[in-house]
Amino acid sequence: MTTRAELTEKIVAHKTFNDIKWADVAKEVGQSKEWVTAALMGQISLTKEQIEKAGNALKMNFSDEEVALLMTVPYRGSLPTAVPTDPLIYRLYEVVNVYGTTMKALIEEEFGDGIMSAIDFTMDISRTPDPKGDRVKIVLDGKFLGYKTF
Repeated sequence: MTTRAELTEKIVAHKTFNDIKWADVAKEVGQSKEWVTAALMGQISLTKEQIEKAGNALKMNFSDEEVALLMTVPYRGSLPTAVPTDPLIYRLYEVVNVYGTTMKALIEEEFGDGIMSAIDFTMDISRTPDPKGDRVKIVLDGKFLGYKTF
């Protein structure tokens, strides 16, 4: 029996070996590169049709067991430790650690008491040229959900 983590490793290795870009898989699936990457990394479930399209783009034939794993609602949260050790992920953690209270204060000042949805949500990751070194641009766009009184 294959685990979801093993399937993720298989997909990533196959993609890397065949020099396939996430954006190309996403184009075939018909969703954003961020959403498709999250799904194939085990954080979002896919439909049979999306799995078939992803398999075509990846040049992979998924077994019935693998299709079932890709369709299963995942246990979200993929970091192996509470504080991430991967340098890139740690820097994002550091940004939230340093600026999280600032983001919270500014969001609450603008919207009131609530949260930003990670369900009604989009993300865009892009590259911005800069003479001092290209910049990473991450846009998180989530619906505001105010706390209700009862």
